[in-house]
Amino acid sequence: MTLTLRIAAIAGFAALAACGNTDLERAGTGAVGGAVAGEVVSGDPVTGAALGAAAGAISDDI
Repeated sequence: MTLTLRIAAIAGFAALAACGNTDLERAGTGAVGGAVAGEVVSGDPVTGAALGAAAGAISDDI
């Protein structure tokens, strides 16, 4: 997979991490997106899910 495609995938999942009305909804969306991105980029969906959930939960606070 090319670097450009990886960056585009990560940017897309980061945008989806902000979807939702509550912190829990955003954390869930971020976890799913992060798991997919983690699998695509490094083959580690668990770490991706954890990072995505954290990013989603705090996305409205930034």
